[in-house]
Amino acid sequence: MSQTEGARVFREAWIAGVHLHFPGTPKAGYVTPWDDTPEWEREAAGSVHEQVRHFIEISGGGTARLTREQKSRFVATCWTAQMFKHFEDPKAAYVADWPDLPSWQRETDADIFEAIEKSLS
Repeated sequence: MSQTEGARVFREAWIAGVHLHFPGTPKAGYVTPWDDTPEWEREAAGSVHEQVRHFIEISGGGTARLTREQKSRFVATCWTAQMFKHFEDPKAAYVADWPDLPSWQRETDADIFEAIEKSLS
């Protein structure tokens, strides 16, 4: 799978998770279609997809036994690193620690991990 394809898997899982877990109507930016997603965000999504994919592969399938919280924390940490890469002074919400994320975002991050797992099988 190319990095662009992986980025799309990430983005599609994010949008599906937002629609499933976000309370009320999400901000338009949360569910922006792929073609309208900013380049930095596409690159970040591709990078996180690659990190998760590599983690799954080098774990020899052991990631299937991780809890949803562990999966979510991994995605959130990888995303935070991308925010520091792409922004000199990112908004606090972009780099919040996992316990400080809203529950809808923690659940969506776990969904992303599981979507990547599924895409590899």
